[in-house]
Amino acid sequence: MKLSLRRKIAIDLGTTSVLVYTRGKGVILKEPSVVAYDRFTDKIVAVGLEAKEMIGRTPGNIAAIRPMKDGVIVDYNSTEKMLKHFLRKSVGKSLIKPDVIICVPSEATQVQKRAVMQAASKAGSNNIHLIEEPLAAGIGSGIQVSDPGGSMVVDVGGGTTDIAVISMGGIVVSASIKSAGDACDQAIIDFVRKTHNVIIGDRTAEEIKITLGSTLNQDRSSFRAKGRNLFNGLPTQVELGPRDVEFAMSRPIESIVETVHKVLSNTPPELASDLYERGIILTGGGALISGLAEKIQDRIGIKVHVDENPLTSVVRGAGKALNWINKLNSIEDNQFDLTRKEIARKEKLRRR
Repeated sequence: MKLSLRRKIAIDLGTTSVLVYTRGKGVILKEPSVVAYDRFTDKIVAVGLEAKEMIGRTPGNIAAIRPMKDGVIVDYNSTEKMLKHFLRKSVGKSLIKPDVIICVPSEATQVQKRAVMQAASKAGSNNIHLIEEPLAAGIGSGIQVSDPGGSMVVDVGGGTTDIAVISMGGIVVSASIKSAGDACDQAIIDFVRKTHNVIIGDRTAEEIKITLGSTLNQDRSSFRAKGRNLFNGLPTQVELGPRDVEFAMSRPIESIVETVHKVLSNTPPELASDLYERGIILTGGGALISGLAEKIQDRIGIKVHVDENPLTSVVRGAGKALNWINKLNSIEDNQFDLTRKEIARKEKLRRR
């Protein structure tokens, strides 16, 4: 057996955060996907958590931005530098470039996929492979993707919600929408502005969502949000409760529920019957939103299971797919699906 010194890592390149997984160590890095750079010199000032602390607090020459939006690259140069920073932080300085597998939205275009691969290549990767986020989430949640039966995964991330029906190692029916974590944050900002005439920032909206709208904080009854009064421009604060947050997020949540119903209505009858028996897997940070699983279940009449660790299910699934990298050659994107299905078939035969 040929021994390779080349590291193999999985990357969940998300809109709000980047997670890195290595074989043997698991998830070794989780940081916000934010880059701060100097407008005058075009040099990177900070990346990740340090850069996130600068959002809304920087002088005119420093810009703190998110290079990813809706799960795809919007600022190529910043994404490249961000990936380079995280790769170096994960692997260290090494002359041997790592092989990587990166998660992308299920409905990302070939141009968007190619941009991710080019950014990863310039950041210092060797062989680069892509895997759809819902497929990776399914693997990370324990679904046997090579099974001929149908399984549905709803991955509610920061920029997008990916919904897919998986069977025989591939995606049969899928949909990707922009109603996700960021949309909920914006809905809270709009709600506070309309009802209290107060403008709050993105970080405050996210904190409100996590504090009052998450299953992790059921004991909190109120939150004091600090912002700027819309009329006199002075700093002020307003008190919000869980019902305020539930009402504020109702529109993006309804959009997610509606899309799940739409995907289910387009699912072949045989696979739909499997879903009725198996239920639906809910993953991603949005899976922690209070009442989301119940709303989906009430709408479609199928049991919804929330993954035990929904925040890392995508990158863990991609990490398990690292076992396939040795069997994959450098091939064109449109051949990747066929190769993956063949590998899944062989893996199933081997387990017998």
